[in-house]
Amino acid sequence: MRGAWSPGAPARPRRRHGQGGQLVLFYKLLWCFVGLGCSCSMATGRASELVGRSVCWLLWTSPRGACRVVGTCSSRYNQESPYKLGKKATCSEIILRQEVLKDGFHRDLLIKVKFGESIEDLQTCRLLIKQYIPTGLLVDPYELASLQESNITEAVMVSEDFNIEAPNYLSKESEVLIYARQDSQCIDCFQAFLPVHYRYHRPHSKDGETFIVVNNPDLLMYCDQELPILKCWAQSQVAAPCTLKNKDICQWNNMKYKSVFKNVTLQVPVGLTIHTSLVCSVTLLITILCSTLILLAIFKYGHFSL
Repeated sequence: MRGAWSPGAPARPRRRHGQGGQLVLFYKLLWCFVGLGCSCSMATGRASELVGRSVCWLLWTSPRGACRVVGTCSSRYNQESPYKLGKKATCSEIILRQEVLKDGFHRDLLIKVKFGESIEDLQTCRLLIKQYIPTGLLVDPYELASLQESNITEAVMVSEDFNIEAPNYLSKESEVLIYARQDSQCIDCFQAFLPVHYRYHRPHSKDGETFIVVNNPDLLMYCDQELPILKCWAQSQVAAPCTLKNKDICQWNNMKYKSVFKNVTLQVPVGLTIHTSLVCSVTLLITILCSTLILLAIFKYGHFSL
């Protein structure tokens, strides 16, 4: 019989593993499983797969057999991960930056939005910013109309009951729609511009200043075609005019974004209540003096006919 042992034949040496061989085998298996775990992780990437394969090739006598599971898991990772083979992720972040320019009581609110998508995909999209104006600020609708004629910005007031002369404690929060434009200095960026002005504030008893908090706006997006970025970050739909000149209503996607700043805080100087008597007295005195000078000039240089 093939393979039978005869009494005269020398005994075959039995392959035995000593303690050292068992340790080597243990470390080989340990390193291969480490490479397997790293390659299957959804957070590491393709470099961990190469590390796992290299370790198995160095420590195992049969790299193909030992690393077969590693290669299978890595291939599955490449199919499921949005970062496979170094391609750009489909759910790239939308970053919004809001800042205030100029000094004094007349400021400019600048909003910049950066997308991770290619501008070729975003050319079919429009961006609308819904900005909430706090009671301490005002937006002049006549100024917006003038800026629109000059092609500087495209914005319109949403609030109908709006008084630009009212102080902050008698005014209400208002809303402005700003149609953003593509930034010429950034391929994947949009920007919007809005002039704002401080309202009159009550005098304080101690501090000679107050603060106005401008919260981040709502970011609305409308695209002619379905893009991956809409599936990733669209939260709800909002009805708003399609364009500033066109009064047709479109269903805009309210987009989720990441803000550079939580909000913008403006510092406004205000008067002190302890100065009320002094200010009123000086104001009344100057008013009487100026009125007297005007009357004297009229009687002296005026020509009256009876």
